Amino acid sequence: MTLTGGTAGDVPVDIPRVPAQEAAERELSKPMYHENDPNLLQRGLDRFWDWVGRLFDSASGVTPGGVVGVVAIVVVVLAVIGALWWRLGTPRRSPAATGGGDSLFDDGPRTAAEHRAAATRHAAAGQWNQAVQERMRAIVRSLEERALLDPRPGRTADEAAAEAGRSLPAHADGLRSAARAFDDVTYGGRTADEPAYRRVEQLDTAVERTRPSLEPAAFATAFTEAPR
Repeated sequence: MTLTGGTAGDVPVDIPRVPAQEAAERELSKPMYHENDPNLLQRGLDRFWDWVGRLFDSASGVTPGGVVGVVAIVVVVLAVIGALWWRLGTPRRSPAATGGGDSLFDDGPRTAAEHRAAATRHAAAGQWNQAVQERMRAIVRSLEERALLDPRPGRTADEAAAEAGRSLPAHADGLRSAARAFDDVTYGGRTADEPAYRRVEQLDTAVERTRPSLEPAAFATAFTEAPR
């Protein structure tokens, strides 16, 4: 390879082919030549859409109606998925993903007072999701401590609310709402705010002060089964 300078007095310079190629590669590898190159994500997306295009091309050759038939099939599949999503709602995390299923308590046993203290700390830090969770746990643990609920591992917030609502009918709606708020922030991907936490906090205080009422059915059962 021969390079000639820019002036008449310059002497041609002979550079062997391999070193010249290496020098060119080093020059072209400088960042200034790659400022407008697509990034890794863009390259990945380009390859993905190329793959989708090839897939549609292949499918159109064996599907009745060609491309129109493929599009019709895709539309039907999406419609079925949408109908299932609407019918079943947002899927919740599986037990493997949550580490404890939908269980209300995901750690070791703690007292209602300890859960309330944790809720207060989270609320002071503006961590409303955690505050709602801990306050709901405090409600259920308090009911267990008062023997209004039997301690049962794996109980969900909805189950606890339904069971507690039978002995505390005045707070049945509030317990269901609190359980729904717990599920929303724990499994539904939603974010709580201060008013949501204050509602659960007020429910905790009200439930703590309420005396249970015995259900008529439970009373009748206890009466009929009492020894004579």
